[in-house]
Amino acid sequence: MPGKSVKLRSVRLLLAGAIVAFAFAVPSSGHAQVVVVANGSPITEIDIQQRTKLLITSTPNHKAPSRQEVINDLIDDRLKIAKAKTYSFEVGEDEVDSAFESMAKRQHITPQQFTQVLERSGISASAVKARIRAELTWTQLIRGKYSSSLQIGDSDVANALRGRNESESTTTGYIYKLYPVTLVVDRGSNEAAIEAKRREAENLRGRFASCNEGLAMTRALRDVAVREPITRSSADLAPQLRDLLGNMQVGHLTTPEVTQQGVQMFALCEKKETKLDTPVKREVREELFTKKFEAEAKKFLEEIRKSAMIEYKQ
Repeated sequence: MPGKSVKLRSVRLLLAGAIVAFAFAVPSSGHAQVVVVANGSPITEIDIQQRTKLLITSTPNHKAPSRQEVINDLIDDRLKIAKAKTYSFEVGEDEVDSAFESMAKRQHITPQQFTQVLERSGISASAVKARIRAELTWTQLIRGKYSSSLQIGDSDVANALRGRNESESTTTGYIYKLYPVTLVVDRGSNEAAIEAKRREAENLRGRFASCNEGLAMTRALRDVAVREPITRSSADLAPQLRDLLGNMQVGHLTTPEVTQQGVQMFALCEKKETKLDTPVKREVREELFTKKFEAEAKKFLEEIRKSAMIEYKQ
């Protein structure tokens, strides 16, 4: 398991990078002291303590927020959930669990290990999941309510590019056609067996010179699976993978990577230029969308706040 330094870094990166904007809610204990009631929903001392720990862990300098800042965040969280219910909208357990699992995967650990990492910082997994639920609820509510005003047109992107002194004609992307190639490794295999498969994959990679002949050769090999091709835009790829494919020649395999299924590579069999959806355009479009989204969300939350019933118990 990760040590203490890894634990704090993992929690900070995940919560600050992936769910820093999430509202936070912890199911209240029947014996917990109620501090505030927001639209009939209680906020307890336990909620405040958990939220404080989460914020301290999530900030780069570990600065503790004021008590009122924590309470305000919890109030906003309750109001967001309550407003979504008036639209008969709720996020299911599967969505929350999937988001929690994705956070764990980004740190290359299991959800169970991630739970242990959180607990070592004094944060319960249920608290994080409740925070995830609130943010997913709020995000989908804003997207649905303001869908028309959140649209980003091509002219908006073009104007933003000009503002950055970038021409549309100079922004080029690619559409890739990839065949997943997996050398199957038996579940529970030891490191020696996995390393042997990796060497086998490297050997195959060295002999793979074109997709027509290479794929036929690969399909004939034992314990090697060639799945149906997938198409990906360079705008959808992480920068590291985008650079890797951008520098590869068509008809070759990517470097082997160990996955749960085995040792996997991708055969690059087609690479077409595109001006329609490029990494730069995607970045600009997402920036414009984020600005609009945050503006609408802030305005809507202020409206909800004005009509909210908030009662302090102490």
